[in-house]
Amino acid sequence: MTLEGEKRAAAEYAAGLVEDGMRVGLGTGTTVAPLIPALAARGLRLRCVATSEATARAAEAAGLTLDTLDGVGELDIAIDGADQIAPGPWLIKGGGRAHTREKLVAAAAARFVVIASHDKPVPRLTPPVPLELLAFGLEATLRRLEHAVLRGGAKSPDGGVIADWTGPIDDPAQLARRLEGEPGVVDHGLFAPTLVTDVVVATGEAIDHTRHWISPGSPPRRAPGRA
Repeated sequence: MTLEGEKRAAAEYAAGLVEDGMRVGLGTGTTVAPLIPALAARGLRLRCVATSEATARAAEAAGLTLDTLDGVGELDIAIDGADQIAPGPWLIKGGGRAHTREKLVAAAAARFVVIASHDKPVPRLTPPVPLELLAFGLEATLRRLEHAVLRGGAKSPDGGVIADWTGPIDDPAQLARRLEGEPGVVDHGLFAPTLVTDVVVATGEAIDHTRHWISPGSPPRRAPGRA
């Protein structure tokens, strides 16, 4: 099976986790693209929140009902892809430039399901890590970060400048704290294990679905409900 076929298989499997009446967060990227028609084909009553204009357009064209994150308040489930999935699970996301919105949606969801093809799981995270930066004081921010390189091209969905952290990732938690402490960084593409409840990886015809339980001391997640 091709990588595209694996992405489709993981997306279709994840669509089967969605129940009628749910509030659903939709990620951004090539792995999420086949999720949208798979959800639409089930004919469920859903209220969906899109993390990018591209996802919103695709969802609307498929006939899914769109709302805002403020409009729904909380999500029963969010489904998204990842650039890398390391033990923890720690994720790197942001290849599609929407990682800030994706993190907000993941944090608002009772269940955050990551879907991927077989090439996304890795033994450890490696650079680059996507960054969303403020345009104000951009050069000063880049100097302080030292290991950040502007990506060029489109901005984030909210107008932020996209760059990539190219330095070492010896400790993802430590790097996340460093980036969060920089006032010029809107957000980064490191997603901590406390955000992730499910990882679905397609390898050929096989689907590996792993549930991850939130560690003691982490903020509690509510149980999925109905709209």
